[in-house]
Amino acid sequence: MNITNRTVFIAGATSGIGLELARRFAAAGSTVIVGGRRTDLLDQIGAEGFATVAIDVTDQASIDRARDTVLDAHPDLDTIMTMSGVMIPEDLRDPAHFTVAEKSIDTNLLGTIRVIDAFTPHLIARGAGTIITVTSGIGFLPFPVMPSYAASKAGVHAYSEALRAQLDGTGVEVAELVPPAVATTPEQAQLNPHALELAGFATEVMDLLRTDPTPHEILVKGVLMHRWAERDGTYDELVAQRSRALAMLSGRQ
Repeated sequence: MNITNRTVFIAGATSGIGLELARRFAAAGSTVIVGGRRTDLLDQIGAEGFATVAIDVTDQASIDRARDTVLDAHPDLDTIMTMSGVMIPEDLRDPAHFTVAEKSIDTNLLGTIRVIDAFTPHLIARGAGTIITVTSGIGFLPFPVMPSYAASKAGVHAYSEALRAQLDGTGVEVAELVPPAVATTPEQAQLNPHALELAGFATEVMDLLRTDPTPHEILVKGVLMHRWAERDGTYDELVAQRSRALAMLSGRQ
């Protein structure tokens, strides 16, 4: 995809990776519409010059309103990115974890599907466009502390593959962004010294998009160990290493 002349709507871009990529697309010359739930953050982002729209990906009516608002103002919209997501620890030995599981699946997987469904007819009617889903290295190499997050992101990966196959021949392309751990705040950098620095991650993503217009998967170097763990024979060892973090859950030693 030519990142210099797109009209991009990013759902879930009021902070972190989504906001950084919104700024990068805008700096490259594209028009960017930022969507999110928090109106206070949307107001701040609007002050930077971005078009903004309120959207809650767990609420179909909110999604429909956002779609209508975006398409009324930007009928040339050609790129959708589904960034919205939650990442919450859960202890599967405690039945109360199911609330976390429901929220994770509803936001990360069903929220992605809802947003895609809302905009796919527009993109098909154009005969061209790009859908960028966002998964995670954890979808390929689970982090046992966050099982439903891993399941939801693995689900988005499988859905992306099927979506690409079903949209073949329509002119609508599907790319999957697979981030590793990215430190979006100084606190996160302290908690996980292995997390990538946000600016460096975003730079690598944009460089990959310049090199390969619409790759099936957008893989920065830092996520390759996750993505190819099974192929490389390192999966069991790495999952065992990551399982040590289970000690952080309440009541575990």
